[in-house]
Amino acid sequence: MKKNSTFFSLILLLLGTQLSAQQTKPDGITQLKLAKSILADQNLKYVDSLAREVIKEGFNAGSGYSQIWARDLNTFIETALEERSQADIRGAILVFFQMQQPNGEMVDGYVLKKDFTWHDDTPYYSENAPGHVGFKNTVETDQETSLIQLLGKYIRKTKDYSILEESIGGISVKDRIQLMLDYLKRERFNHKYQLLWGAMTADWGDVQPNDSFGCDWNELSNEAIDIYDNAMFIIALQTLIDIQPNSPKVTEWKGLKKSLETNSRRHLWDKKKQKFIPHIYPKTSPIPKGFDENTIHYHGGTAIAIEAGLLSDSEIKTVNTQMLENVRLSGMPSIGLTLYPTYPVGFFIGGMAQPYQYQNGGDWTWFGGRMIQQLVLNGFYQEAYAELQPMIDRVVKNKGFYEWYGQNNVPSGSGKFKGSAGVLSKAIALLESWAETTVEKNH
Repeated sequence: MKKNSTFFSLILLLLGTQLSAQQTKPDGITQLKLAKSILADQNLKYVDSLAREVIKEGFNAGSGYSQIWARDLNTFIETALEERSQADIRGAILVFFQMQQPNGEMVDGYVLKKDFTWHDDTPYYSENAPGHVGFKNTVETDQETSLIQLLGKYIRKTKDYSILEESIGGISVKDRIQLMLDYLKRERFNHKYQLLWGAMTADWGDVQPNDSFGCDWNELSNEAIDIYDNAMFIIALQTLIDIQPNSPKVTEWKGLKKSLETNSRRHLWDKKKQKFIPHIYPKTSPIPKGFDENTIHYHGGTAIAIEAGLLSDSEIKTVNTQMLENVRLSGMPSIGLTLYPTYPVGFFIGGMAQPYQYQNGGDWTWFGGRMIQQLVLNGFYQEAYAELQPMIDRVVKNKGFYEWYGQNNVPSGSGKFKGSAGVLSKAIALLESWAETTVEKNH
């Protein structure tokens, strides 16, 4: 580990500690000074402009991916709507609904048939989209909920409620949404815990430990319940309540949302440790003897849980402090650190076998940026601005948005990862909007 990386992590921790020692939601004078600093920060403007240039290029995930993914588009659609035509984005969303399977499930993403160049044992097809091929990492359970969220963001920004009435194969989009919910409740719902399940992966990740590919549910998979999948479901249900307030299904959605909130807190929140447990294993656990998985902090899933409204202000402050401490202990660059401590060497097969690789402790702006957004939205402006800096600095240094970063801030994966660009653009917009409002109030 380079000395400057350790030093920077220490400075970041100290800064976070100093900020936490101050009044969490600062007084008017402190707010005004912070707001002016944000508005004068040219790096924020530069990074936002870079993000918009990347997102202008299309709806695929990034330079390393030709496919359009629901989970990725969900995190940059708001910026995309400011840089691309509404009609193109509407069309891209509708292809997802055209790719819906007869059982109601949704694909991860899709690609034009001519661009389907990789081996896949189980490609997805639909007569409603004959020119496309779909694909799905079946270890995950966030595809349907990601699509609902991105649809909601599209509608909120464009006011195009007509998309809900669009007929695909004789079934409207709003009815297809209900088919998606029915699929989740039928195929991925644990009735004992009243929560969604997926395969065991690292936090929000889509790679399981016991086989070399890792993305498809198979005989090596372990059924697991985690906070990420369930928080995503809660957000999706709130989205439906917001965009269809007069639907006859609203009472049902509200009841399910309340149940998920209650059971997520009851079964996944460790009150003593003030953190979410990584997993519940209803059947068999893949965790080796002698390793306590509940020592691990899941940064990404925690950020999404905050977005779902599952944590109080004091709990948000606590988990943010934990994240900063994890950054210090790991020597990693930012709170984009996926998890800490990492899973043991060799627990994952392949590229994640070593610590701090990919989703086993890699640093992902894609989720770190979402934590910054939640800090802003919950009034932690000083913390948000301070903790955003290492993410901004590396974009400026590299003049791009990498998929993830290894130890010593080594960039890895796609060099134009739109998810990273999107979450940073939104985080910057939220900070600048707050700053502008604060300055206006004081003049």
